[in-house]
This record gives sequence, structure tokens and C-alpha cells, in this order.
Amino acid sequence: MNSFALTSLYRSIARHKLYAALNISGLAVGIAVFFVLSLYVRFETSFERWLPHHDQIYLVQNDWKRADGPYFGRFPDTMGGLLDEMRQDFPGLCGTRYMGGKEGGSVMRGGIAQLEDIAQVDASFFQVFDLPMVAGDKATALADPMSVVISRSTARRLFGDADPIGQTLTLMLDDKSTRRVTGVFEDLPKTTDFQFAILTRLSTYHPEEWWTRWGSGSVQTFLRFPDAAAAKALANRMPSFIDRRGARDLGRDASAKLGLPLLPITRLHLEPSNGESGGRKQTLVTLGVVGVLTLLIAVVNYINLASARAGLRAREVAIRKVLGADRATLIRQFLGEAILAVGVAGLLGLILAEIGLPLVNAAGGLSLAMPYALVLPVLLVVSLVVGTAAGFYPAVLLSRFPAASVLASARAPGGGRAGARGREALVVFQFTLVIAFLIGTGVLVAQTRHLRTADLGFRRDGMLILPWVSYVDAAKRPALIAAFKAVPGVDMVATADTAVGRLGNNNAENVPIPGRPGPGPSLRQINVGSDFFGLYRPRLLAGRFFDDDHRTDDGTDQKRGDPRNIVINRQAVTALGFASPEQAIGKTVGQEHLWTIVGVIDALRFFSPRAPDQPTMYFYTRGIVHWPSVTVRFTGDPRTVLTAVRAAWQRVAPEAPFKGDTSMQLLQTYYDADERATRLFGIGAGLAVLIGCVGLWGLASFNTARRVKEVGIRKTLGASSADIVRLLVGQFLRPVLIANVIAWPLAYVTMRTWLAGFEDQIALSPLYFAGASLLAIVIAVLTVLGQALRASRAAPAWALRHD
Repeated sequence: MNSFALTSLYRSIARHKLYAALNISGLAVGIAVFFVLSLYVRFETSFERWLPHHDQIYLVQNDWKRADGPYFGRFPDTMGGLLDEMRQDFPGLCGTRYMGGKEGGSVMRGGIAQLEDIAQVDASFFQVFDLPMVAGDKATALADPMSVVISRSTARRLFGDADPIGQTLTLMLDDKSTRRVTGVFEDLPKTTDFQFAILTRLSTYHPEEWWTRWGSGSVQTFLRFPDAAAAKALANRMPSFIDRRGARDLGRDASAKLGLPLLPITRLHLEPSNGESGGRKQTLVTLGVVGVLTLLIAVVNYINLASARAGLRAREVAIRKVLGADRATLIRQFLGEAILAVGVAGLLGLILAEIGLPLVNAAGGLSLAMPYALVLPVLLVVSLVVGTAAGFYPAVLLSRFPAASVLASARAPGGGRAGARGREALVVFQFTLVIAFLIGTGVLVAQTRHLRTADLGFRRDGMLILPWVSYVDAAKRPALIAAFKAVPGVDMVATADTAVGRLGNNNAENVPIPGRPGPGPSLRQINVGSDFFGLYRPRLLAGRFFDDDHRTDDGTDQKRGDPRNIVINRQAVTALGFASPEQAIGKTVGQEHLWTIVGVIDALRFFSPRAPDQPTMYFYTRGIVHWPSVTVRFTGDPRTVLTAVRAAWQRVAPEAPFKGDTSMQLLQTYYDADERATRLFGIGAGLAVLIGCVGLWGLASFNTARRVKEVGIRKTLGASSADIVRLLVGQFLRPVLIANVIAWPLAYVTMRTWLAGFEDQIALSPLYFAGASLLAIVIAVLTVLGQALRASRAAPAWALRHD
């Protein structure tokens, strides 16, 4: 870069204010979008990296390898007794179990249980997670089974300015207990999926069969290794460990059915479970690509406008060559101008990004902030790289002009047919991306809207879900249900161990089919109480629902192995090998347990729309099931009903924490991430379209100005204003039409891949492609129409005198 660059940039901006504004503003918007989406990608990929020694911590996953069951792929929860068995086989293993977290228990205050973010962990927790401590000794903080460690903000909220160490808290977990505060840790940052404010010891006494049942999911198991090689060594020994230990529940070759892979904790946020991980990673990659492509569109704008305007500076180049400037000097000058221009655009882009961050945070439910210590060096690098990339072609083009021919010519060179074709190719590239963005935005909006309105097998509104009834003493549960039924506006109350929006139990069992070899398909089990089907009202495909008139419907007093009736869903009909729902009615399946199918229903879709509908069998218990969640069907104002239900709960069972959400609120948690990504994608795509329009308008303005004499001659020879408009608009419409041919297959492949992450998805209708193309054509026509109309209305005499 030489001393002419700054002066040349100033003169260029001052002389051609409009083109400079278009160039710099287009780059500024592109850089702003790039910065904002880069911040989002950085935020999403930084989870758990705040932890000391995060590269040594791994999560043990359950990896179900059978594709014929309700659970297939990797899940983050493992059986409760897994760590104990691993320590027996691998002495010296450093690990901890983790259970609970967000609203994982309650604290008794004033005789009322209040939900808190409580996690139950092993005494070795701080050996794995080296959390920064404010007070207490992490080496001994969890040594006592009745100890508790709390966060800084929780200590301030519960105890004010008093010293929290030694204070007591009454917790409601599996039972009521008083525990002593032995430590205070720093509040967790926002870049973590762990949600706990209170840590306490996990009970070592678990008589339940599922706690040590291989394949069950009760806790998260974390291990810490000195290095990656040690982790790999243990992973290699896992198959033999599973075959040895898991045979009692999984049979021979247990490792062929279940794996225990180790996942680095830094990947947990983007790979939370089999059903969700693909969508999260795909969304992140998509938004990152949008940021890069938007910046690329802005760079293409700069190249297009700069190369189109190169002819205007041909005489300047020629005079500089006459005065002794060589080609290398001219290239350095024009590269310097480009880098300075990009630097100015970068500063404006940074300002736009800072202004737009609150809007983006509001639209995406985020809390992004500009880290200037990182952003400023990045801005410098972006200015150098983008400036060099954007200015290289115009600099080479300008420096090539021969001085003698330029000075002898009556008009400045414009690059000829090759230059025009090059600029047209850049317009094709821009609008290929613009049209693909428009198609993508339409598909994303339609899919997220479809999820909100799709048939789930039950009516979404008018339901209240109460998941914490299992914490109420069993003797009080009938009175609690009766109190709910007495609330004005409540129409029906039902219990089950699974409810809408709540994962519920993870129980599944193989169902042997008489006359067929093998263990049979694996079906999910859901236990339902009285009025469950009456409340949810699924569509009955064949047979009947449970009732109290059939003794074998009710499993309350049945013993293990007694015959029992079940209801299955449509997916289970296929899994069990029946040709139709009607054919399944009356058939008995099972071997050790004999289950007779009395009803077939359509799917009740309680879970994530990214998860496939699972083959499920329902068991009936008269009254209230074990480990119940309560569903309340109501009419009227949800807030009024929720207040009355809370009052009834605290009157009957004040010692248990109250938690109640409407089904709409719980279902919304499944849609939030995709709706946030759709909004961010739409913002990025909209700005990319704007940048493309700015570039097209600038190019149309420049080319129209260059063709003034041509227009005058055409009008003199009889062309009408409409002919001139069609000529000029058609010239710019051609690359847009070509862009459609390229954009359609590109968008189709991309959107088909994204939609594959949803079990319930919209069809890729041609209307999305045709609509986006039509919109792009309308945008292009409107962008250049003003310039074409102005040129067509010019008087021929003025046009012929114009230079």
C-alpha cells in the first residue's frame, strides 16, 4: 500500500458518492451479518469449555444398536449402578454420577416446598468437575452424605449477607431431610447445559430393580481421564465389560445390543441425544453458512461494482503510467483502496452489529455480546482478507489498461464483452444464493408452523400437566386428585407415568411373538390410570379402551406372570407383524408375561417432533399409577385454573413441590430451537437479499448510464419507451433466470437434508421454489425498473449529446 491509496479512496468517495455508498453499505451489512452469526456459532460451540480440564471429561452414553425398538441410537442417561460396576472392573477410575438439575428438588421454606435447581451427585463430583469455589474446601465439601454445596447467588438469596457455611437447608428429594451447607461455588456461566444451584449427595440406597438394570437410564455418568489416550484405552475395553456384566439383562452378546461410548463433554451441547443431535448440529452449520455466504454476496457486490466502474478510472491509470507508475505500483494502490474501503465498511458493520444485537437477541432468545478483545483483531483480518479478495480483480483489471490506447480513445474502456459476461456471472452467483435463501426461508417457516398445528393425537389446549405428584405421599394422592376435580373449570383428571411434554419413564420391553424365533420387537411401556384415554381421547382404530368391567384390564392386584390386557398404538401393530389393527385385536403376545391386545389407538405424540413415533403398549391401573404425573383437562382461563390448582396442592400436600405448566407451554420447548433458528435464518436471508438488490441497482444504474447514447439512437430509429424498458430490464432478468436453474437443485438437496431430521415433515412442494423464483424476479425487476424508465424517457437529442 502506498501514500496514494488514502488520497485516491477519498477522491473516489467524494466524486462518486452514490457508488461508494452502495459499495461500502453493502459490505457493511454483509460484515454485520457475518459478525452476528459468527457470535452465535461461537456461543453454541463454547459450551462447557469454561470448565477446568474440560478436555479430560467424558460422558458415558447408552448406545442402543437395535433398530426395531423404541430406543435406537445414543442417549445421555445410563443405569444408576453403572459406575459401581465399572469401578469394580477398572480400579482407580475417576467418575461421578449426576441426577436432577433444573427443578430437580425442592427446599422447604415457611412450611412450603419451593422448587430449586438441585443436582444429586457422588462424593467424587469435584474430582471430575473442578468448579471454582467461593467458600469451603472442595476436597471435603461432599464427604458427608448430609452435606450440601450451593452457588453464590443461591447463598445470597437464601441467607442474605450471613455466612452460609454451617447453615442448614431442608430438602425434599426422595424424602425429607435436613442438610448442612459445606461450600459455595461460583455461579455457572451461560455457556453450560448444567442447570444446578444446589449440589447434594446422591443416595447410595436404591432397592429399585431398574437402578441396576442394564439399558435403563437413571443418571448421567461422567468420567475423567488424564489424557485422550487413557479414554480411548477404556473405550476399547468396553465391549468385553458389557458382555461380562450385561449378560444378566441383555443376554448373550450384550455388546451387540448395547454400547457405552464415551462422549467428550464439549460435544454434549450439540449431541444431547439421538433424536436431537442431528438437528442442533445441522442448524448451527446452516446459520454459519448463511453468515459466510452473506459476506460472500457483499464481496461479490464490491467486485461487480468496482470492475464495472473500472473504465471510469482508465484515464487516471493511463496518466499515472505516463508519469512513471508501473503495474505493481498501481496494483498496490488499488488494493490499498480496497482494503481501506473494507476497513471503513468493517467499522460500519461493527456498529450495525452492535445496534442489531439487541434485536437479534430478542428474536432468537439469546444473550450474545460483542467480545471486542476478539472482534477487533478479527475485524483487522477480515479487512485484509476481504479487501485483498474483493480488490484483486479490479486492481489487476485497472492496471492492465494500456496508456496509449486509453488516451487516444474517445471513451474509456469498459472491459468489453468479456467484462460484461464476467459481471453477469457474478450476478448469477449472487441471485443463486438469494433464491436459495428465499426457498430455505419459506420451507423453514412452513415447517415450524406445521409443527405448531400438526395433529398430535390429542387436543393441545386446555390441559395442565403436574409432574411432581410422585413426591406426594401415596396416602395423600387420592385426596389430591379429589381436590383437583373440585376446582372450578376442571373437567377431568388422569394419571400416567408419562405425559405430554415430559419424557416420563424410559421403560421398554421385548415382546416375544408366539411361533416366531427371537426375543421379539421392543415396545415402550406406558402405565395409565383411570380416565387417561377419556382425557386424551386418542382415535380408536380397533377394539376398545380399558375399563373397570374387565378384570384382566386392571393390574393393581395382579401378580407377576398373570395374564393382562394391553392397548397398543398403530406403530406397535406394524412392529408386532400384524397386517392391520383389526387383525391384532384378541391376539396374545409375550412369553413369560402374557398380554392380550384389546385395543389399537393412533399415536399419542408426547415428545419431540424430531423423534420418530415409537411402538408403544399401554397398561392400565385402576385409580392412580405408580410414579404418576397428573394431567388436568380444564376450560376457561389457564391462569385462574393454575392458581386454584396450586392452592389445592399446597392445602393437601405442602411438603411436596408444586410444578404446573400448560401443555402448550411444554410443547413450545420442543419448537423453541427451530423457531429461533428460523428467525435468525430469515434475518440473514433478508439482509442477503437486500445486499443483492443494492448491488443489482448499482450495476443497473452504471450500465444504464453507459448506454445513454445507445438509447438515444434506438429512440431516433423508432423504438418506443416500452421497447427500451423491455430491453434494459430483460438484460438484467436473464442472469436472474439462470440463477433459478442453479438455485433449485441446491435448495432442494439442502432443505431435504434439514427436513430429514423431523419425523413429521412437510412435503417439498414446487410452490416453495416457484414462489421464491417469482419473488426474486419481482425484486430484480423493481430494482432495475426505475433506472430503465428514466433512461427510456430521456429525449433523444439530449441522449445523443450526453457523454
